[in-house]
Amino acid sequence: MIEAQATARNVRTSAQKAGLVLDLIRGKNVNQALATLQFTRKTIARDIAKVLRSAVANAQQKDGFSGDVERLFVTACYADQGPSMKRVRPAPMGRAFRVVKRTAHLTVKVAETPLKIARVATDTDAAAARPARARKTAGTAAAATKTAKATKATKTTASRGAKKKTAKA
Repeated sequence: MIEAQATARNVRTSAQKAGLVLDLIRGKNVNQALATLQFTRKTIARDIAKVLRSAVANAQQKDGFSGDVERLFVTACYADQGPSMKRVRPAPMGRAFRVVKRTAHLTVKVAETPLKIARVATDTDAAAARPARARKTAGTAAAATKTAKATKATKTTASRGAKKKTAKA
């Protein structure tokens, strides 16, 4: 299974804002993820789309890649906090307010879905499966018989009590 990743460092957004958009594409097919990012109304979606395309290109360069981009999906994507730029904004009465301009490191990992290989059932597999089913049905039949007897016993005691009450009245 081919895995590749791409990272964009020092992207001018907060990690929290980027994480909201990254949650939208996690676990999706690459084409679905790109379509989702294209129609997401967040500015950071463009940067994430760039990183995703870069991760796909990295996967294509690896040895053993099948060449089918349709089989790639986003396995992990996250935003780590990058360095923050501290700035000063003048405030009333000679004071100053601190402005923190945050950055983030965006990482997207893609992997290739494994091919599903159909397994041919043999006669021994079928024979091994049969007794398990037979035991299961026999156990459930015995349990059903026990519950039927219990319900019948409660019904008869309830009806006897009802008969006694009606006889007294």
